[in-house]
Amino acid sequence: MSVDSKPGPSGPRAALKRQAIVRAAREAFLREGFGVGMDAIAAGAGVSKVTVYNHFGSKEALFTAVITEALDEPLGSASAAALEDLAEAEDLRTALVDAARTWVNALRTNQDVIALRNLVAAELHRFPELGKAWQGHGPEGHHPAVAGALRSLAEQGRLVIPDLETAIIQLYALLVFPHVVFGAYGTTIDDSLTERLITGGVDMFLSHYAPRDE
Repeated sequence: MSVDSKPGPSGPRAALKRQAIVRAAREAFLREGFGVGMDAIAAGAGVSKVTVYNHFGSKEALFTAVITEALDEPLGSASAAALEDLAEAEDLRTALVDAARTWVNALRTNQDVIALRNLVAAELHRFPELGKAWQGHGPEGHHPAVAGALRSLAEQGRLVIPDLETAIIQLYALLVFPHVVFGAYGTTIDDSLTERLITGGVDMFLSHYAPRDE
């Protein structure tokens, strides 16, 4: 099954319909899983099934849009703002630790994101292209707040980052992936360990990318 969607309708009205479809699909997938019918999704969005297909082309493409949006939610307004402020921070370590706390807390407490992430794991056996679609965006394109913050710090000379894509993945590996991996097995990392992972992860990241004295 392909998750590639054809170009959909454009313009402000189309954007509102697309948003309504994604929102309705999210609720339906959480309620009934991937097996929910497109009729139910269309009804929830207040549009026709033809309109849903015009925007997304297939249920697989719609599912991918829902998951992509949801997995980005931990980098919502508060987390993104904290990351954007890093370039102006006098104490980079303190600012990055604070930003990481906001980011990781959102990841741990957003129940919809947790449920949808579990739904992806449950559906990958019959929908392997979902993972490929997610990876296809690339870390920089998919997480512009992180990319922008690290790029600004590199341009200022406060960090030395020769490979931005690798740096983004490494930051995720230190801060986010432990919760994703443990969560997939039904295990929760407690608050104390979460704090140690954040502070230790930030220290490791900054140490690796710190400017070196000649």
